[in-house]
Amino acid sequence: MASASTKYNSHSLENESIQRTSRDGLNRDLGETVPRLPGETLITDKEVIYICPFNGPIKGRVYITNYRLYLRSLEMDSALILDVPLGVISRIEKMGGATSRGENSYGLDITCKDMRNLRFALKQEGHSRRDMFETLTRYAFPLAHSLPLFAFLNEEKFNVDGWTVYNPVEEYRRQGLPNHNWRLTFINKCYELCDTYPALLMVPYRTSDEDLRRVAAFRSRNRIPVLSWIHPENKTAIVRCSQPLVGMSGKRNKDDEKYLDAIRETNKQNSKLTIYDARPSVNAVANKATGGGYESDDAYHNAELSFLDIHNIHVMRESLKKVKDIVYPNVEESHWLSSLESTHWLEHIKLVLTGAIQVADKVSSGKSSVLVHCSDGWDRTAQLTSLAMLMLDSFYRSIEGFEILVQKEWISFGHKFASRIGHGDKNHADADRSPIFLQFIDCVWQMSKQFPTAFEFNERFLITILDHLYSCRFGTFLFNCESARERQKVPERTVSLWSMINNNKEKFKNPFYTKEINRVLYPVASMRHLELWVNYYIRWNPRIKQQPNPVEQRYMELLALRDDYIKQLEELQLANSAKLSDPPTSPSQMMSHVQTHF
Repeated sequence: MASASTKYNSHSLENESIQRTSRDGLNRDLGETVPRLPGETLITDKEVIYICPFNGPIKGRVYITNYRLYLRSLEMDSALILDVPLGVISRIEKMGGATSRGENSYGLDITCKDMRNLRFALKQEGHSRRDMFETLTRYAFPLAHSLPLFAFLNEEKFNVDGWTVYNPVEEYRRQGLPNHNWRLTFINKCYELCDTYPALLMVPYRTSDEDLRRVAAFRSRNRIPVLSWIHPENKTAIVRCSQPLVGMSGKRNKDDEKYLDAIRETNKQNSKLTIYDARPSVNAVANKATGGGYESDDAYHNAELSFLDIHNIHVMRESLKKVKDIVYPNVEESHWLSSLESTHWLEHIKLVLTGAIQVADKVSSGKSSVLVHCSDGWDRTAQLTSLAMLMLDSFYRSIEGFEILVQKEWISFGHKFASRIGHGDKNHADADRSPIFLQFIDCVWQMSKQFPTAFEFNERFLITILDHLYSCRFGTFLFNCESARERQKVPERTVSLWSMINNNKEKFKNPFYTKEINRVLYPVASMRHLELWVNYYIRWNPRIKQQPNPVEQRYMELLALRDDYIKQLEELQLANSAKLSDPPTSPSQMMSHVQTHF
């Protein structure tokens, strides 16, 4: 995690004392232990004044590596440490000029992607600002300087390989696929049909590959309708795609109409196919002007179309900016509720959750299979399919299941992570940037609050995923689609985030988790039940820190106590086993009558 109090495991970090030759020519050990990953190299260090928004100016030394900015306080009464992966930096600006005279008015202003800003004051003489600005710009935005992202330099080793977590064939097999209604097609194995889709696709059994090519010509970016999930009992399906290319003239495509009918007929009990268009209806109509559109009643007789009113990437980006304005650096208590309402962030969360609930309910009831799309099918569509699958399938609520869900619905199906996050790219004003994946994780957190025993993972797991969405330490979220990752050989050349998480799963487990099979979760998506995720959005403010859950703390203490008793019993067993003629009873048997399920 990229936090000021981050501590790294010794197996994944090298703690090194950094030695510098001072101006008097002596090697001086600064006595500073700066954490370094294997493959991470120190570029420079400088004495700066950190303008802390909470405690005022703090004198410190900043170390810049090819992965992080690390600041350690030099003041006796301050233990401040900042540990910021360079990947979270969105913008670096110079503050003040040669004529600046105010105290600490000359330096650098750094805007981050993780809801905080950093400000450093520097001395005006000796080009110290220019040097730090150029070094930070070079390594925070490596793609603009023909340098590799740090993930390609990271030499961390873990005992598990996160790249093996998701195997599409195995995941379809877990769902009971292929069957007599659905088949696996290899038409996209070289990404020729659709360069933003995965290589393997699940399609209706009675459609030929030639049919798929004709359908692709009528769908935006060739993103044809393909299966995401099938209900294990009633066999209704969740299918995803992009908008049809209807245009202003209201074009029709017989192959597309026939194909959607084939999807409906994969379940003989359904007389209709439900189409959920994630967009507001006015946006869908407006998209006709650029060649897009939606499925009209007169062309698709056996389909019912509903609009879910979820706004586009630009609206979401502006909404998150407003959230940052009210949470960093200061939270204004007197107008908090009206300020939060003015961001519309929780309204957007509500609309995404409401849409996913409608998809899940339609499929769970067996009333109809569901087709989901937005414009291109890689933003709102991914939110809706993955959240609906999380509500319907308890497997995805486990740690490994959730990793598979993210790999499948987001990474392999072409959510544009590189464009939405801007990994290593200096163009902070890029209109393609948007917090779509953050919004999805926020929705998952809202569900975990309402169902505290339903998820194997804890809040730390979700925050870790978000931190490494930006960090560029792992290859998991790099590039826009599967074909680009294959070209760059990402699995061979980088480490997976799931390697790090699965190597130390206990840290990310929810102690209240109760495994349940086939329980459908329907969160309450009303504004009264949704809340701002304080431990994520306001975590940098030391005055707003949430207290840890006392029940969870006590539970963990009791588990540790139980483990300690079992260990003592084992030691007693070993000590007495030589004296006993009968084989020793196992500690677990002895403990069974005192173990209580909390």
